[in-house]
Amino acid sequence: MTQSSLNTAAAKYEAWLNDPLIDEATKAELRGIAGDEKEITDRFYRDLEFGTGGLRGVMGAGTNRLNAYTVGKATQGLANWLLANESAESGKPSVVIAHDSRNLSPEFALDSALVLAANGITTYLFEGLRPTPQLSFAVRALNAASGIVITASHNPPEYNGYKAYGADGCQLIPEEAEQVIASIGHIVDLGEIKRISREEAEAQGLLRWLGADADQQFIDTVAAQSLNGELLKGEIGEKFGVVFTPLHGTGNMPVREVLKQAGFRNVHIVPEQEQPDGYFSTVKSPNPEEREAFTLAIALAKETGADIIIGTDPDADRMGAVVKNNEGEYVVLTGNQSGALMVHYVLSQLQERGKLPANGVVVKTIVTSEMGADIALSYGVAVENTLTGFKYIGEKMTRYEQTGERAFLFGYEESYGYLTGTYARDKDAIVASLLICEAAAYYSSKGKTLYDVLLELYAQHGVYLEGLESRTLKGFDGVQQIAAIMDDWRQNPPAEIGGVKVERVLDYAGGLDGLRPENVLKYLRADGSWFCLRPSGTEPKIKVYFAVKGESTAAAAESLQALKNAVMARVDSKA
Repeated sequence: MTQSSLNTAAAKYEAWLNDPLIDEATKAELRGIAGDEKEITDRFYRDLEFGTGGLRGVMGAGTNRLNAYTVGKATQGLANWLLANESAESGKPSVVIAHDSRNLSPEFALDSALVLAANGITTYLFEGLRPTPQLSFAVRALNAASGIVITASHNPPEYNGYKAYGADGCQLIPEEAEQVIASIGHIVDLGEIKRISREEAEAQGLLRWLGADADQQFIDTVAAQSLNGELLKGEIGEKFGVVFTPLHGTGNMPVREVLKQAGFRNVHIVPEQEQPDGYFSTVKSPNPEEREAFTLAIALAKETGADIIIGTDPDADRMGAVVKNNEGEYVVLTGNQSGALMVHYVLSQLQERGKLPANGVVVKTIVTSEMGADIALSYGVAVENTLTGFKYIGEKMTRYEQTGERAFLFGYEESYGYLTGTYARDKDAIVASLLICEAAAYYSSKGKTLYDVLLELYAQHGVYLEGLESRTLKGFDGVQQIAAIMDDWRQNPPAEIGGVKVERVLDYAGGLDGLRPENVLKYLRADGSWFCLRPSGTEPKIKVYFAVKGESTAAAAESLQALKNAVMARVDSKA
């Protein structure tokens, strides 16, 4: 940390203490850290960055924290950008806002709405917590110019965030995000943030509430993505057992309603995790990628004899699934495995019905397994890759919609995000819950489990195994460490790793394969395996992705572990 950074942080700290626009509760919090140079520096050494995914950070007082002032500044910047791009054709812009179950999410959502209203922008605010994909759907359904979701996805309880969406219902693409960032940067004084009261906003018709009608429209649209509704209306819908945990988040009601509408009548909800809880008190992390999050769900599944377990993260854009293996034990599917199973199910069912379009396409990210791609190609369906982040999948969907060049069939990423249908432009745990349960029920009617089908796909396409390692490096020093790790690998690419030759290095920083420039490095090895280094866009982490392919599960697992060991030894030497 440079002396100038320390001085800047100290000066900002004093400025907040003396600013008449800062409330007394916030000032009291700041007085509580008086003399703690490290804490003051971490809270004020920078402004919380509005990246391509919006804001995400620890809640608290300071410019590098998420609070009413940083949220207000971001919203004022968004409002200025919307008004600057207003045209006679588009008319006055409107915005839809949703929030999840995190602490202060309702307050941040309402405050954002009141800032927009003060700028003359009509805002549609959901009456309570709603899933992120419903926000994406509502932006499109209401022809809004933008959308905001207050959420930090599956981050720990001390975090919250702010995601901004464009008129197509997709998170802002980089060009748009850069314009909003510039607009936010022009705000130098908190006095520039406009606000009116809720009463004024409602009286002027600038704050409108969304409730049951909007919910039903979303539920009906998601339920329409079902591929085997008639099957579920029979005996299988009564017998097939599902255990569902919303992990204290927004997925509770929409997932239950969609499953009910589809025909599932044997659904059990984990009672301890059914209600919203911003502290996520029953789990270490509300992340359906981790087996620990399913501890209570697995216990309930054993009690009820459930055939499948599903879980959604706090804003219900990610879905994890747990199935029985051949020994009758419950195993958590990886995001890549669930994605491959759903690709196979969707394409096989469309083909069986003669509805598989000649110009169909599956879209995945560059860090997602190639297994789903191999499956899609076996059906004659094209595959396209995007950078990491569902906004890039959404961007392609919008382009297909405009040009008609492709018929979007399925999009997914390894981090448990999936979408079928074109009603939204973000990953949707609601439709993923429907699809994975429906696929499991369909195969059950054929005497198979999802695990059986996975093994069949391995036999046909090879055993694909993937892994992810991450290192959390917080604060200013962490930013520098992550940059140093990326520079080391970029400037000194290995000729071999783990005894296997590196055949090709893909450096996306300059843009590759028609994709935008991004700070990502991917190394392709001679045996068909690969690994990829990428700084997280939402957390203080560097992520390392691994993928191998083997003739057997044991061989693939051994190869994967050897690759992880070799790569992480070098990463950790610089961390």
